[in-house]
Amino acid sequence: MSEEYRPDLYSLTDEDGKEQMFELLDSMEFEGETYYALTPYYEDGQEQLEDSGAVIILKSEYTDEEEIMVTIDDDEEYDRVGAVFMKKLEEMFDYDDEDE
Repeated sequence: MSEEYRPDLYSLTDEDGKEQMFELLDSMEFEGETYYALTPYYEDGQEQLEDSGAVIILKSEYTDEEEIMVTIDDDEEYDRVGAVFMKKLEEMFDYDDEDE
């Protein structure tokens, strides 16, 4: 596989210590903060097709000069950032909202 077409993958650990791979869809600066939109990544194409296609949004924070991605606890902040990301992602992937 060409280096140019490799997805940006991140291994994230949830509160229960479970590790999962995520693919970076996009990142952006918004209201002075950095945010990331990610989706679960599966090497098995069938698992990818069966996944709900959920997008998670995380916020950048620095701990001991190391950047980490953290959940957004403020619902209003999450909604504002989520709306901007969804608009960007719809434009990037040219989603059509019409029913098939």
